[in-house]
Amino acid sequence: MARGLFITGTDVGVGKTLIGCALAFAAHARGMRVGVMKPIATGCREVAGVLESPILESKDARGLAYAAACNLPMELICPYRYRSALAPSAAAEADDVAPPDIVEIAEAYRKIAARSNFVIVEGVGAVATPIAWGSAHSRPKDSTDLARALNLDFVIVTANRPGCLSAARLAIHYAQSRGVGIVGVILNDTDATASQAAETNRESLRKVTDVPILGRVRFKQPVTREIIDALLAA
Repeated sequence: MARGLFITGTDVGVGKTLIGCALAFAAHARGMRVGVMKPIATGCREVAGVLESPILESKDARGLAYAAACNLPMELICPYRYRSALAPSAAAEADDVAPPDIVEIAEAYRKIAARSNFVIVEGVGAVATPIAWGSAHSRPKDSTDLARALNLDFVIVTANRPGCLSAARLAIHYAQSRGVGIVGVILNDTDATASQAAETNRESLRKVTDVPILGRVRFKQPVTREIIDALLAA
């Protein structure tokens, strides 16, 4: 079975796809057969399909596939695609279609892993974004449940800005409480103007967690070799 990593975030828009694409490109450049997966995507757009029948496409899933030179079917790479830009469970309700099924996602992952040396999975939303609603007798399913089903460790991406310390610590604590391993945390500058917090967050995080802080990505700059090497060695 191929090695793999699950990229998740402390919030939406923190740079999960940026990290995933950079890692996919680097792994492919080093001669690996790279599989990618964005199991669930919301806010998808309609594009022309076979015989002009519209299909839904995820920009993030397509970007990962291009970066990895992965020509697997999109039905495997991104089996659950929704029009509505909502949490998956809510998007499924709004679109009047089936919600994500973790068992089916795990089966798609196994097919990708069987054809790959290294698999990169990008989660949807943040660590605790609900994938499927719970019931009176069960908690909602989220990315921790999916990571456990795929037997993958998390890479946690956080926006490098004020509030980063709390967001990262909460994500780490939640993942660990659910029994998910953590490779490390990546700080991504999401703003052009760095704050004082952005300049000190890396060292501050090291003082409040034993989880490795893998590095910082500057605003609109390439992902550093330090980060790529750490992820490929994980």
